[in-house]
Amino acid sequence: MAVDPLQGIIDEIAAEARDASECGKVADYIPELACINPDQFAIAIARPGQPTLTAGDAAVPFSIQSVSKLFMLALALGRLGDRLWSRVGRE
Repeated sequence: MAVDPLQGIIDEIAAEARDASECGKVADYIPELACINPDQFAIAIARPGQPTLTAGDAAVPFSIQSVSKLFMLALALGRLGDRLWSRVGRE
């Protein structure tokens, strides 16, 4: 079976993320996140009718709190566009 070329790209992204020296810190005020290893990184791409591609620590279970803000940001951007940034900060 041929390897999807996108797999190589996400493998590279995962390797670069693992080597990054500038990382955030664990949200230790949230019990579900306080005990998480901050060195973990995972990426997954799910496409209709094709196998899901994963790299990094994708097999490690995680709290939805780790990704839910991204979905809410995408919804807000879809509704408000760049006007969102006048009310929302970013780092």
